[in-house]
Amino acid sequence: MIPFLSENWGTILVLAIVLAAVAMVARRMYKDRKAGRSGCGCGCSGCPSKGTCRLKK
Repeated sequence: MIPFLSENWGTILVLAIVLAAVAMVARRMYKDRKAGRSGCGCGCSGCPSKGTCRLKK
């Protein structure tokens, strides 16, 4: 197991960084959704998909 880790530490490090970034983005999206903010950053008044939006009203 140690030889595998020592040979692939760079790949494992990059994978850990990418997974951490994905987890942070997912957490932020979850918190924004729970707070009632949209994901696109603009208001819903001009959005063509505003009828399908699940934001709290």
